[in-house]
Amino acid sequence: MVTTAPIARPGILDIEAYVPGESKAVGNIRPAKLSSNETPLGPSPKAIAAFQAAASELERYPDGQATLLRNGIARRYGLDAARIVCGSGSDELLGLLARAYLGPGDEAIYTEHGFLVYRIAILTNGATPIVAPERDLKTDVDAILARITPRTRVVFIANPNNPTGTYIPIEEVRRLRAGLRDDILLVLDAAYAEYVSRNDYEAGLELVATTSNTVMTRTFSKIHGLAALRIGWVYCPENVADVLNRIRGPFNLSAPAIASGAAAIDDIEHMERAKRHNDEWLPWVVGELEKLGLGVTPSVANFVLFHFKDNGAKNAAAADEYLKSKGIILRKVGAYGFPNALRMTIGSEDDNKRTIAALTEFLKGVA
Repeated sequence: MVTTAPIARPGILDIEAYVPGESKAVGNIRPAKLSSNETPLGPSPKAIAAFQAAASELERYPDGQATLLRNGIARRYGLDAARIVCGSGSDELLGLLARAYLGPGDEAIYTEHGFLVYRIAILTNGATPIVAPERDLKTDVDAILARITPRTRVVFIANPNNPTGTYIPIEEVRRLRAGLRDDILLVLDAAYAEYVSRNDYEAGLELVATTSNTVMTRTFSKIHGLAALRIGWVYCPENVADVLNRIRGPFNLSAPAIASGAAAIDDIEHMERAKRHNDEWLPWVVGELEKLGLGVTPSVANFVLFHFKDNGAKNAAAADEYLKSKGIILRKVGAYGFPNALRMTIGSEDDNKRTIAALTEFLKGVA
């Protein structure tokens, strides 16, 4: 008997499923989970209280407009709430942007070591991903512009980038926007913007406000410590907001997420504590890694990418296995084109010191 089965759209089977950072340690060892760029300070106590309060009305549908959250974001950054669209993490919003503006025959560009979700979103919608090489592990504006064709519809850049932690100045972002056709949407993924302390950096709010073809995505999963609730937002021109609101799910954010996010965005003191912690421990971790002879990519985010010089017994894969045996979980980044590197989230004081001590044992041959 001949049987048939549903056939997926072209491009779907070309997708390599996204693999999140590991979270479990072996045995009963307390894990130091430094694989997913989560804040070691956890969420704001005000966000936790809002989450708990929301539990008393779980039988009610959430506000489909996420009004409380959008107004809180607008108040925090001085934005027009009508131009903010919220979603289930910035991942959903990136997917919605691709769904709205890409289709078969279209092309979208992302950078060589850019966030893997861009490629997934492009292929999901039948479009063709175009990879622009980076320069010194940074977004190369000229390389992107050289790959523009009549079929280009969207350009995705993460600034700062994950997993490298590098960034490009706002003037370079402006130069990129100026070099793109007006019908090309520029998507600025600023998931780690709150951690950056550079005078020449801007997340992209002004560029969105002054152009009709630029959007900026943000997340509550990093500095706000609400990764489990999946809250993201995008600031965009009115016409783009209208499009996204037409295709997103009517209740794409839960009531506890809306309440917690609104409380978190108002707790500026908690966010500042998280940034101060990162400002203290990022340079310490970088310095300790460099003392061990590891190559470190300069980072402005809450993680660091470091490279092993040995392709033999003391390589990244062996280090990862050794660290896991000690309950320390970092992020393998072979899928990003770094087979001999690991990415480490800046964690608590104890977890940072524990990781450096274990790496020292591994590299010095004590293991």
